[in-house]
Amino acid sequence: MTAAWKAAGLTYNRYLAIAARTVRRSLKEEARLASERRGQMDLRFAKWENGKQGEVRSLAQANDAALAQAAEK
Repeated sequence: MTAAWKAAGLTYNRYLAIAARTVRRSLKEEARLASERRGQMDLRFAKWENGKQGEVRSLAQANDAALAQAAEK
């Protein structure tokens, strides 16, 4: 039997992000604000091809775009 997150087509990291966001939203106002600040990402990445760096993109925006594309399928 596979895990529910795997059967739903999610990666384990994405599953953890959704679970963390759900827990943060269930907290009281003060604790929620503090935890949301800790949960924000400011990571960037670039794909390299043939020794040349591609466009630098935000990881959060790329993740959101990938989720939206997956939801369309």
